[in-house]
Amino acid sequence: MAFSILGISGSLRAASFNTGLLRAAQEVAPDGVTVEIADITGIPLYDEDVYQAGFPAAVETLRQQVAAADAVILATPEYNFSISGPMKNAIDWVSRPPMPQAFNEKPVAIMGASGGKLGTARAQYHLRQVLVFLNAHVINKPEVMVGGAASAFADGKLTDETARDLIRQQLE
Repeated sequence: MAFSILGISGSLRAASFNTGLLRAAQEVAPDGVTVEIADITGIPLYDEDVYQAGFPAAVETLRQQVAAADAVILATPEYNFSISGPMKNAIDWVSRPPMPQAFNEKPVAIMGASGGKLGTARAQYHLRQVLVFLNAHVINKPEVMVGGAASAFADGKLTDETARDLIRQQLE
């Protein structure tokens, strides 16, 4: 039986370490598990006026991807001790009615990479607060917090074997 996971990176940077974590998840996924990486670059800032006029195409695509996935991985950078704007914006759009709230009772794993020693710990804890409100089932362990990201990646590929193993465990 196939199991589908949607990965969402909260970084829009082309050489994003967090998108690199999602590529590593694709590489280490167990047999029968697929990891698709969503593209959130075309999602506009949340605006109630835009929402009232209808979901932009990029938003509707993401909403359908989250709803269709068996689980979600959120790879978040840490900006000013918290969640990145693109990550929060994507979650805000996906959680809007009319369809059932797509994160409700959805298994969600969190990971993150940053240049600092804590590897997005504070952002991940804030993200957990948001997901509690959305009634997501957040995977508690293992926590994947890759600090010193510049030395954990080579040419965009996660080379840190400890981090790769934690991602593998999280997917299992």
